[in-house]
Amino acid sequence: MAFNNERKPGLKQRALKRLTAALVVSLGHFAIDSYAEKTPIDLLLHNGTVFTGADAIEPVSAIAVHHGKIIALGDHSLINLYQPNKKIDLGCRFIMPGFNDSHLHLEGQSSRYIDLNKVTSVSEIMRLVTAKAENLGDGEWITGYGWSEDALAEGRKPTKTDLDIAAPNNPVVLTRAGAHSAVASSAALKLAGITAASPNPEGGVFEKNAAGKLTGIIRERHGLVTSLVPPPSDAEIQASLKTQVRALFELGITSYTNASTDPRELAQFAGIYSDGSTLPRGSLQLLWQGDNTLALYRDFASQEPSRLRLGAVKIFADGGFTGPAAFTTKPYKGEATYRGSLNMPKSELQNAISVAHGAGLQLGVHAIGDAAIDLAADLIAAALESTPRDDHRHYLNHFSMMPSTATMQKMGRMGIAISQQPNFTYTLEGRYNAYLDGKRLQHNNPLRSPMDNGIRLAISSDILPLDPIVGIYAAVTRRGMSGAVYGIAEALSVSEALKAYTAEAAYLNFRETELGFIAPGYRADMVVLSDNPTTMNPDQLLELSVAHTFFNGELVYSSSSQQPTQCLTN
Repeated sequence: MAFNNERKPGLKQRALKRLTAALVVSLGHFAIDSYAEKTPIDLLLHNGTVFTGADAIEPVSAIAVHHGKIIALGDHSLINLYQPNKKIDLGCRFIMPGFNDSHLHLEGQSSRYIDLNKVTSVSEIMRLVTAKAENLGDGEWITGYGWSEDALAEGRKPTKTDLDIAAPNNPVVLTRAGAHSAVASSAALKLAGITAASPNPEGGVFEKNAAGKLTGIIRERHGLVTSLVPPPSDAEIQASLKTQVRALFELGITSYTNASTDPRELAQFAGIYSDGSTLPRGSLQLLWQGDNTLALYRDFASQEPSRLRLGAVKIFADGGFTGPAAFTTKPYKGEATYRGSLNMPKSELQNAISVAHGAGLQLGVHAIGDAAIDLAADLIAAALESTPRDDHRHYLNHFSMMPSTATMQKMGRMGIAISQQPNFTYTLEGRYNAYLDGKRLQHNNPLRSPMDNGIRLAISSDILPLDPIVGIYAAVTRRGMSGAVYGIAEALSVSEALKAYTAEAAYLNFRETELGFIAPGYRADMVVLSDNPTTMNPDQLLELSVAHTFFNGELVYSSSSQQPTQCLTN
């Protein structure tokens, strides 16, 4: 049984040849008599600094768009060739292909949910929990996501004591950013049957303080608590999910891959796209669920909406560093023997990879620790040797630790790519310093090393935070939140980072012939930034913001704070 989801093989070389030829044709339009009748089009963007995603033949400042696609590039003289229905002066701003986030997490939420992605203190968390308890009433569950001790003024994790004070009459469970741990209140722990005498669950930890009492923190197996939360209504989920997906435009994200989609969520995503709403192009990684996974791919293929498709099958090799549970070759810093663990026995991991590959599916294997990366690469390579496939585009999610050179060379040779999150270097700085040292710390989330070994690399956010600009800043500067620099030799140039967030992500989605470049024939999915990241001081990249987002040539987001820039029109 094989599934291809109508994917067309598109090699990078072929796409670049097409792009170059299109640019030549486009720029050749300048030879046309300026007095010739103008061609009607939908949109003309001019007076901008255009990053095409490829080495442009000449400087480009204007873009002609018709029927949702780019039809020509050039300079201000395009105004003499086309009669646009709408003309927009970009005010010298930087325009580039829309961001394609190849690994993020979106989930519809209920009214009991608290967004904690921007909280800066434990006391703020407590205030939000108290307010939610007052709104919901006694006895109702309260949930939330996004806190990180690295961003909290107190410099510590929230505890069950904090939650008990904030909402003494409500069960509360708040998931940490990254989703590998959570904090639960006493009421929530009681409902889950978890006490200080409870043994650690397989693959997880119930954290305790020096006195041997539960802190409320559960690593990796917090589903023991979250599974008790009553499910929200379908209406709540659909409305919340659509709002989240639509909000991606505000970040300049025009395409995305939701990593870890289960059957219930698959139906929800299909639902929000079914009414024709203008939403970013979505690709869904489906969580591996044995042979049932194959049936999901087969059944979905016939009803796939035009802007939503199934991507790689998601298989977890290990955990993460927020636990920590990433599987490493050597013990964690300060540990005599602890190296994390695999998410499943090696034999089960091998079977999942072999079956999914044999069925013609693309693999997206979660592998964070160096031991997990070594193993995942070996198992994928073995599957490819046993059942060869052209243009498989298998990849590893995360690649947070640098594995052996032999592993990287194997990945390059076998065409195993990476969806990397350089923003982890920034936001998880405290976790890495706590658990890693030496070369392992300096080369966390390596970028240059895998590329030098022939590995194709896309960069993404994983919601830590969900913001391409943070990822670009971290990829270029290698700075943590403290300002410290980690392994500057692993840094990318700004142009490389932009391409990894656009063209390389499109490649992983089998869409490099229509997305990831500003070129004739490509979708008019574009983002306008407040400044030119290729010329500004890299240490100031976090000051960038999204001014406008275009999707299919339609202006879908415009920042009210972005005033026109004063500049000379070409």
